[in-house]
Amino acid sequence: MADGNQQRTLKRAVSCNGVGLHSGQPVTLRLVPAPVDHGLQFARVDLPDKPAIPARGEFVTDTSLATTLSLGPAKVATVEHVLAAVSGLGIDNLRIEVDGPEVPIMDGSAAPFVRLIREAGLREQGQPKTVLVIRRPVTVSDGDKTASFLPDRRFRIECTIDFKHPLISDQQFSVEVNERLFLKEVAPARTFGFKRDVEHLRKLGLAKGGSLENAVVVDDFSILNPEGLRFADEFVRHKLLDAIGDVALLGRPVIGLLSAYKTGHALNQKLVAKVLSDPANYELVRARAVGGPAVWDELEPALAPSAA
Repeated sequence: MADGNQQRTLKRAVSCNGVGLHSGQPVTLRLVPAPVDHGLQFARVDLPDKPAIPARGEFVTDTSLATTLSLGPAKVATVEHVLAAVSGLGIDNLRIEVDGPEVPIMDGSAAPFVRLIREAGLREQGQPKTVLVIRRPVTVSDGDKTASFLPDRRFRIECTIDFKHPLISDQQFSVEVNERLFLKEVAPARTFGFKRDVEHLRKLGLAKGGSLENAVVVDDFSILNPEGLRFADEFVRHKLLDAIGDVALLGRPVIGLLSAYKTGHALNQKLVAKVLSDPANYELVRARAVGGPAVWDELEPALAPSAA
């Protein structure tokens, strides 16, 4: 989340073009500034009345291959990478317009969306942020996979993956999610897949837009991308990137420690739903002073009971 107290949006609208990962169809994405307390919304501008879907967990309808939001006839898939960029740069209010059912996959990471946001510029809006502070431990599981939120004074993530593969086994990565570290350590990490799975998905009419230009692809023993990896542990960093985008669907910047062990979109959204299912799990805290201490320095009343 952003290091300061003020709500943020963009200085101006910006757009980019790409293809949908699964449809393979061209799509235009446009990021549009939004007013104070608007939150994040996706709008299907190709549909009648341009329906908008709030970026909140209650609108998640599919997590099988990506995170999909739906409201009535409107659906937007693969929202996690752009949400990671928006969350990582501390943007509170934004209208994300697409003219198709998928966010463009771009290069498979959050970096192209970061570049787009920086091209537009960030504007502080003179009103304090409201943050969601985790008040007590919340855990969900699926077999040996677990996802937990614990009280903390920052937004931090500890992520572990193990695909029982020579190249993708027992990787761990931890980071405090602030703007500087997100840009340097997380945003460039690309989505990845196994060659055998890509072939199967294409037989099912999916992954039509997937290529070595927008994903790291591995076979049984090697990485097929000629340029190799951006990080030695790019796989776990991308899973952490996905988690940032998924928990952005809490609807507010979060203060807490996310522990993600072999998770995916489904378990991440199960955790979001469980956090929101009981108001005792969290507290919404309005930063008291714009231009004063950083947000987390304003949280003593919310954090004190958990620390006792």
